[in-house]
Amino acid sequence: MKKKNMRKITLTTNDINQRQWSTLILELNSMSKAWKRFGVAIKINAAHSGRIIKWGNKRNDERDIRPEKHT
Repeated sequence: MKKKNMRKITLTTNDINQRQWSTLILELNSMSKAWKRFGVAIKINAAHSGRIIKWGNKRNDERDIRPEKHT
């Protein structure tokens, strides 16, 4: 049985605004999804990452689309 290597990386950010933080989390999540098919499992532990990922992966529903106003 092959032993799995567990590796850990820590990212530290300075002077990052909320939009940049959300984009960083979504990019890491996208990378995690892409690498999953190669057998690499990436777990993201960050403040509010679950909520950001849920919002970023949301699909537009007919209920969510606002009707256009024609003037």
